[in-house]
Amino acid sequence: MKTKIISGCTALLLAISLCLHAGEVPKPKPGSPEFERMKTLVGTWSGKTDMGGGPVDMTVHYRLLAAGSVLEERVFEGTPNEMVTMYYDKDGKLGLTHYCMLGNRPAMNVKAADANSITFDFDGSCCSIDPKKESHMHGMVIRFDNADTITSSCKAIMEGKEMPDHATTLKRVK
Repeated sequence: MKTKIISGCTALLLAISLCLHAGEVPKPKPGSPEFERMKTLVGTWSGKTDMGGGPVDMTVHYRLLAAGSVLEERVFEGTPNEMVTMYYDKDGKLGLTHYCMLGNRPAMNVKAADANSITFDFDGSCCSIDPKKESHMHGMVIRFDNADTITSSCKAIMEGKEMPDHATTLKRVK
């Protein structure tokens, strides 16, 4: 009986403690300069892109997750071609994992960055893609034209061959 009372009191104290702290949001750790730059993209962006079949409308949504430690990018949301890219710091440097409509998930790391752009390159050490055999996204450049305009360009490898880049300019939806 004494054990049941102690267990009940312990559970009650734990429940009260959790309720008291449930509204607190942990303070995000500052990220790499490149990740902090990417965080400025939070919101909705739109433009047109041409992936080889003519221009199509494109909407991109960016949102922060996991107490600000991950930036999610969603493209073609609600369609069979929806793709998600997750940006995060890995060992103090910006990296990404792209969940592609090709059915794979290439990873990339920052290759170069300056005040106007971030360049990503394929990281074969953490995904099982053979670049010589499997079609995939191999690199990307995001150019920050101004606070409300970005231009992204992706390098794709299709059947072992590098495809021409297709730049896409996106404007912030206000």
